[in-house]
Amino acid sequence: MSNLEQTLSIIKPDAVERNLENDIKAIFKKNGFSIIKEKKIQIEKSEAEKFYKTHETKPFYDDLCTYLSSGPILAMVLEKKNAISANRELMGSTNPDDAEEGTIRKKYGISIDKNSVHGSDSMENAKIEINFFFKD
Repeated sequence: MSNLEQTLSIIKPDAVERNLENDIKAIFKKNGFSIIKEKKIQIEKSEAEKFYKTHETKPFYDDLCTYLSSGPILAMVLEKKNAISANRELMGSTNPDDAEEGTIRKKYGISIDKNSVHGSDSMENAKIEINFFFKD
């Protein structure tokens, strides 16, 4: 199959805390994603700061980094045709209140900060983010 892409997905601390990993993984699989790699880890705030560096000028940056490092996360490499756009569509809007019905964030997100999942937003960032968690 041509045009296979890989994207990074993170099941964030709020969803891990509520034991939603298997439910969320099932949604990815049901939507045709293959989970190529996965690992459950807890990162330090300094690592979260590196991970979210692209957002460092934004007002929510510090809270975002504190939150991502606040508990265990499940980092995964997802693969399918047009994985990046397909994953973003499946996740739904950053704010669960604005997310479409049937999306992961609509179903499980608590707030704009605790929105249960992260996904890469571009090919370039997918490569950087996958490498961040899964250095070969």
